[in-house]
Formats: sequence, structure tokens, C-alpha cells
Amino acid sequence: MFSRGLMLAGAIAIVACAGVHQADAAGTPAAFSLSSSSFKDGARLAKKMAGDNKSNPNCVGENVSPAFSWANPPDGTKSFALLMFDPEGRPPGGVSHFVAYGIPASVKGFAEGELSKASDKYVGGQSTMKLSNYFGPCTPPGAPHHYIFTLVATDLEPSALQAGMTREDLIKALDGHAKGATGIVGTFEHP
Repeated sequence: MFSRGLMLAGAIAIVACAGVHQADAAGTPAAFSLSSSSFKDGARLAKKMAGDNKSNPNCVGENVSPAFSWANPPDGTKSFALLMFDPEGRPPGGVSHFVAYGIPASVKGFAEGELSKASDKYVGGQSTMKLSNYFGPCTPPGAPHHYIFTLVATDLEPSALQAGMTREDLIKALDGHAKGATGIVGTFEHP
């Protein structure tokens, strides 16, 4: 069983990020942070956020992507990448549910459901399911899975990377360009 802290630390370490912080008005460092109004860090995702695929009995949701917002990106950030990964899915490799990048530095978040379809606010990569937009959990009955959402701040222009990159391709492309990362974890269990 994975611990939430260990999984998040591993996900952030994968992109080889330095811990870059800015200071708030009182001079206290303000950390780069990711949050969601759809779920609390470490809490269960709503059923509507699970995948919607009538041919798979484990896909019991409506495929509505969570809302996200972020604050205090590192100085020099030109774009963001957002990844969703299930380390317990399809052992031993895990499942990449969402790969997005080329998110302009001016974007501060996404509304609920916004990542479930193509948008001019991000470049769609390629998930394990060969999709370029969000696809929610299709967790089999049994133990809950952990869904790691990682936001990476980069020094790359939003148009720097081609569409259709896998999670692994993106991690390689961000080597030396990641300015910092932050993340949250949601869980889901087949009802």
C-alpha cells in the first residue's frame, strides 16, 4: 500500500524540480500550491468524476473533471503542465489518466468539467487510454486507488511542445525546464 506523502513526493521528484518559493507581504515564503474546490487533498473524488465508458462496468461516473486552481508559481514560469496518474492501476506500470501542458502562465486554474474536453487553454497529451483530455477513474472493486494530480511550472513557452506526448515523453521534455511542482491526491473506490 502506498502512503499519500510518499506517492506525492515521488511524483514531484520524477520531474526533477527544485523547491522554488516566493515571499508574501510579510516576507514569509509562499509555497507554489495546487488546490481543488471539487475535493480536499487526500479525500475521495465524487462519483461524477469517475470515467464514463458503458462497455466497462468499472466506469461508473460521468467523466467530469475536477476544478483546479493554483497560486504562487515560481518566478520565470512561462507555462504549466498538469498530470493525473494512478500508481496502483494496471500493475506494475500505473495508469496515466491525463497529460496536459502548454498551459499559459496567465491561466490560474480550470473550472469543473473544463478538462473533460479539448480547450485552447492547454495542449492535450496522450493518456494510457490514448485520449488527449481528462478521463476519470475506472477503479475495480476492492481497495481504493490514489489519483495524483501534479502541476509543474516550466520555463517553456506554451507552444514549445507538440501535441500528443505521453507522460513519459513529457517528463523527458521537461528535464531541465521544470521550475517547481506541486500536487494533490484524490482517491476513488468502486461503489
